[in-house]
Amino acid sequence: TKQNKTGNDFLYGCVAGRKLARLVAVSFGLLCILQAAVNISLRFAFYQYFQQGWVYFRPSFYYISSIAKSWKDSRDDCLQRGADLAIINTKEEQDFTRNFKKVMWIGLTETAIKGTWKWVDGTPLSKSYWGPDEPNGFEGKNEDCVEINFFDFENSWNDIPCENQNFWICEKKLVS
Repeated sequence: TKQNKTGNDFLYGCVAGRKLARLVAVSFGLLCILQAAVNISLRFAFYQYFQQGWVYFRPSFYYISSIAKSWKDSRDDCLQRGADLAIINTKEEQDFTRNFKKVMWIGLTETAIKGTWKWVDGTPLSKSYWGPDEPNGFEGKNEDCVEINFFDFENSWNDIPCENQNFWICEKKLVS
């Protein structure tokens, strides 16, 4: 009986091993199907954005307007597109936005407290690329919105009145 019990244990171990192997194989197959579905949906989403004129730059999509509007109207357009005015977080992103060779609104504004700048997502300005002598409130004007220029290598931000007309750049982050 001791030998029989060992044989049953062995047999039980083989059956359990096969069940485990089958479970692993089925799980792996389902993961492959799920991954394929995710890949297809991402490609479709990317394709749709490209068709609508968006440009991809790690890890966001950007839309550059072809007409000029005020800062508020520009932001409203971005929000209608499921995005917001661009937030410049890195030198690479600063360089990327300048490559479009347009003067554009970005998502930076001065708050009610003079000299305090915030991004459209509410975060305070930490790294900046102000042009020479900027921000300056030129000629005592209320310059509470920021445009990015393309004609300076790095420091290309300028504060100007929000009512001015500019092109704009929207940013839609893929990862929050």
